[in-house]
Amino acid sequence: MAAKKILVVFGATGNQGGSVIKSVLEDSKTASEFKIRGITRDPSKPNAKALEAKGVETVAADINNKNQIKAALKDAYAVFAVTNYWEKMDAELEISQGKNIADLSKEAGVQHLIWSALVDVKKLTDGKFPNVEHFDSKAAVEGYIREIGVPATFFMPGFFMSNIPGGMMRQLPPNNRWTLALPMPDDTPIPLFDAGGDTGKFVKAILTRRDAVLGKQVLAATDYFTPKQIVDTFKELFPEAGKEAKFVQTDKEQYKGALAKAGMPEKFQEELYENMAFMHDFGYYGKASLDESHAILDEKPTTLKDFFTSAKAFDGLK
Repeated sequence: MAAKKILVVFGATGNQGGSVIKSVLEDSKTASEFKIRGITRDPSKPNAKALEAKGVETVAADINNKNQIKAALKDAYAVFAVTNYWEKMDAELEISQGKNIADLSKEAGVQHLIWSALVDVKKLTDGKFPNVEHFDSKAAVEGYIREIGVPATFFMPGFFMSNIPGGMMRQLPPNNRWTLALPMPDDTPIPLFDAGGDTGKFVKAILTRRDAVLGKQVLAATDYFTPKQIVDTFKELFPEAGKEAKFVQTDKEQYKGALAKAGMPEKFQEELYENMAFMHDFGYYGKASLDESHAILDEKPTTLKDFFTSAKAFDGLK
């Protein structure tokens, strides 16, 4: 029997990495093909111990430490790499982290690097929206990976469904109406994605169809939904609570003002505003179809209805 190929998963205890591990282990074919090495800062924590109990090798490594990453990638066949811009809110740091993973993957002879990427908004919008750093930094790393020639596929997560229940869609005063308030028109197409439930579905498909997806972007989203459709879905599921639910298109100052009240610095208020505002005219994925990315899946992605039904913030609603 051939030895299992080593799949290194960064952020093993996080949303995306954890979903990848779950999907690979729960599929008998991939579970028999891959041995998973989960990268985490602290293998002594309960989440890491739970992975070990499932047969995952957990390795302590700081994504900012090149020597630790080099050791973590030893003998790896495939790598799923994800970075967290929001931890330090530093684009240059995120680019440096991604480039280090790319360089060390090439050095280690990795056969398939799966990079969690996003579109280059500054380039897509011809400079109209130059401040969406958490997109552009990941896009810069994608460009670098292509430049140095690491065999790679680019996993492109959509807009997280988890942002909506109790966050972007919540009860607002004075009458506690459920309200979705965003700085975009109500017909803006938003590619919604269940990161915790579906990252693994897409990444497993990328792993098992390597030759077909090398060099490609895989757009990870269930479907495009407009703000109006999101509110209509809420109303359909929860007719009593949703009786007066509505979408409100906020302007730039209203949106940034709400973020300021939540303690968000000005720089990141602007970044998050532009993140929302570019979608209507330019498209989250540059208006690309999801069909080709859906065609590689073995499992259907989570529907918005299913996600809303199980969302804690909507628990008990009728």
